Amino acid sequence: MGPNSGIQRRKFNMKTFIGSTLLASNTAQPRRKPFEISDDRLPGFVLRVQPTGIRTYYARFGRNRRVVLGNAGKFTPEEARERCRKVLGNVAHGYHPLHGINGSDGVKLGTFIAGEYTTWVNASRPRTAANTLEKLHRHFRTWYPEPLTTITVERIESWKARRLSEGRSPSTVLRDLFTLSSVLRRAVKAGELAENPVRRVDRPRIDRRGKVRFLHEAEEFRLRLALQERDEIMRAARAAANIRHQKRGEPLLPPLASFGDHLTPAVLISINTGLRRGELLKLQWSSVDFERRLLTVEGRNAKSRQTRHVPLNDEATIVLRNWQEQAGARTQLFDVSTSYKKGWKALLKRAGITQFRWHDMRHHFASRLVQRGVPLNTVRDLLGHSTAQMSLRYAHLAPDQRREAVAKLNEKPILALTLRLPWEGFAMDHAYPFVRMVEREGIEPSTPAL
Repeated sequence: MGPNSGIQRRKFNMKTFIGSTLLASNTAQPRRKPFEISDDRLPGFVLRVQPTGIRTYYARFGRNRRVVLGNAGKFTPEEARERCRKVLGNVAHGYHPLHGINGSDGVKLGTFIAGEYTTWVNASRPRTAANTLEKLHRHFRTWYPEPLTTITVERIESWKARRLSEGRSPSTVLRDLFTLSSVLRRAVKAGELAENPVRRVDRPRIDRRGKVRFLHEAEEFRLRLALQERDEIMRAARAAANIRHQKRGEPLLPPLASFGDHLTPAVLISINTGLRRGELLKLQWSSVDFERRLLTVEGRNAKSRQTRHVPLNDEATIVLRNWQEQAGARTQLFDVSTSYKKGWKALLKRAGITQFRWHDMRHHFASRLVQRGVPLNTVRDLLGHSTAQMSLRYAHLAPDQRREAVAKLNEKPILALTLRLPWEGFAMDHAYPFVRMVEREGIEPSTPAL
């Protein structure tokens, strides 16, 4: 065994004294994979080395529990060791692991959100900034007075378990976790945290291929019929109003040539393009290309921030032309301020349709495409999904393709073979044959000569 065998063995075990000498040695330098070095004098004191060169001190206690003590560039090994002793002491006495360690010097969650994070989210996520800040206050406001470093994996896991036990759906809890993670990710980039603890929290399991709500043929027929009846009633009311205006000598209202209002064209465009309601509301007439029959959703209005082009079928083209003629000169396709909530609710009641949201028309669009054999990747492109996983929820709606795939197993193999292997030392009439026979239609299996 050579003179360096002890050093090699120590590297393999990764257990030695964590001090200034170790940090300067090759033992604590980055490698292709992250690794940890445990201190041989203070159990629970750990140095983790990342391939990027970041070296972080941890205090490990209990069963796979640990907290971040700080980066090697911020604390000396002696300072980190002292912090580790305090953490282990807090755990032994039943206190929070970081109790009294950061004092008033650590940046508090509420302070960071009110300052740097609010500035960033308003600039980078203007459409969802208000909702994000409201959600943070609703779920995590009790954590605002505490330093960022007190938000540990164990604490987040406890919060997650409590929310699930209260009956919140896994998808709701996961979205709330992503909201908190956004704050902590910014804190890491700002140098206030060594790592984002949400990244090490087990995500709630979500059924991403759950039941998809779409309209059956009878429901779609009733929906279209309800739209027609609604338009007829509104056109009749407008005609009656103009008669009254004419008798009184008042200016006449514009006639309703095709639709009662914006609801019918909005619904028909939705079920023929699969646009989200937000994308639909922000459409401008400049985005409609009647010559090429193409509808452009600009990146600034799309959820994925990516521009996409949606082809227009015959019905969508006719509806848009008629609506443009009726609506007159305007920038927006649907210049409404109250959205569609009131009219949509009344329409569903008239059509006798229940448990169907506006967003479900997007599912209806995708479902009809899949049922007619359109590939899932094409559906993904039309819907503007960033990943194919989002479109897999519609895969079960194409049962014929799956049946055809499984039916291929019914095809008979081509090969025919009979194999007989005699055992040496036995008479032929007592030979033990190993026979494997594969039938081929119309051909008798042959027996090879022994």
